Amino acid sequence: MNSQKMSLAELANNGFTLLQGAVVPSDLARLSDEFQTAFENATSSAFQSRGRVYAARNVIDLCPFASEVWRTEVLHRILNDVLGADFGLVRALYFDKPPNRTWSLAMHKDTSIAVKSNDTPSSWFSRPTRKANVPHVIAHESILENMLTLRIHLDSVDKENGPLEVIAGSHKTSKLRLTGEEVRDKIFADRGDVLAMRPLLTHGSGASAPGTLRHRRILHLEFAADRSLPDGYQWHHFIR
Repeated sequence: MNSQKMSLAELANNGFTLLQGAVVPSDLARLSDEFQTAFENATSSAFQSRGRVYAARNVIDLCPFASEVWRTEVLHRILNDVLGADFGLVRALYFDKPPNRTWSLAMHKDTSIAVKSNDTPSSWFSRPTRKANVPHVIAHESILENMLTLRIHLDSVDKENGPLEVIAGSHKTSKLRLTGEEVRDKIFADRGDVLAMRPLLTHGSGASAPGTLRHRRILHLEFAADRSLPDGYQWHHFIR
């Protein structure tokens, strides 16, 4: 079985697969430069603590290259194979665990999507909110099943800097059923590796090790199979 078929099989069975070296160093450097420039003039889209940026929303507007960096042969192929030829980028987020300002995140599923307006009542969408001044809703399971997330690692990740933890196979249900006995896989990755994962995969992360000097910067890109949404809803962005 070739590497592409192996990746697709892992994604179907486990809800995630790691694509090694999918983004080249020059593109990672360009991303890092754009983020540094953007954060020097950080707005409400960037979340800071004591001068350290640990997360940012609206990254498509904040960092233009985020909308282009995924256009590599490996990433485009897996997106096309999983979502079909009409897929588009719908949201981009940034995460870091800066030295001395680390954080942890409880196990969860990604069920929120960014839309142009969330005012219309609909059985497909619930819990309207605004995040960094962008309307969001919780999407129906059938919409989330037709999405794929790519997490680009701008830094190498191991047990020292708070790796993502996932529960294999948990993407097969929208229910978050945790007993405390689930096996959690830690996602260790090299700089430039990309984690492809389904939004309904149960995941979270622990804090970085005390005293670490390392960052854990992630560009989180969400893709949808189709531009159209039910009941007249529209994606906030849909970039082909």
